Amino acid sequence: MADGVLVDANVLFSRTLRDWLFMLRNQTAGGMYTVYATEDVIVETMYWLRRKNPKAPGTLIARVHDRIVKQLDDRITDFEIDGSYPGSDPDDAHVHAAAVASRASVLLTADSGFTDLDDAALDALPYEVQTPDSFFLLADDASGAAVREVTRQQLDYWY
Repeated sequence: MADGVLVDANVLFSRTLRDWLFMLRNQTAGGMYTVYATEDVIVETMYWLRRKNPKAPGTLIARVHDRIVKQLDDRITDFEIDGSYPGSDPDDAHVHAAAVASRASVLLTADSGFTDLDDAALDALPYEVQTPDSFFLLADDASGAAVREVTRQQLDYWY
């Protein structure tokens, strides 16, 4: 499984994906992977959370923010946008730059700016682009017992 995972805002925005990402990491005490993000990614996550929930109290948004920050293994702040991002959306360049600077093994994203890159561009990246579906399938392959335990915890919580 991956060493370091840089997570994109579209993954952190989803409560289900966010819970699974951090619960699996916690279940394996970081032995399966560690999770990184940037301040830009966190801010974008909060932006979309507010847009989706315009009437939510500020305490809810702050609580989600604080939980994300608390769960991260590292917040990547030292990166330069150098023009090496192979995609066409300039708004994705900061995510690429952070993945490179952090030496992440995986960029976890559902952003088509990454997932739709051609094979040659994907192969040239110093990290692997994984969608949540492919990432969690790999996690299950790496530690089915951890996935089953998180599933049990989720069932206990929701039912």
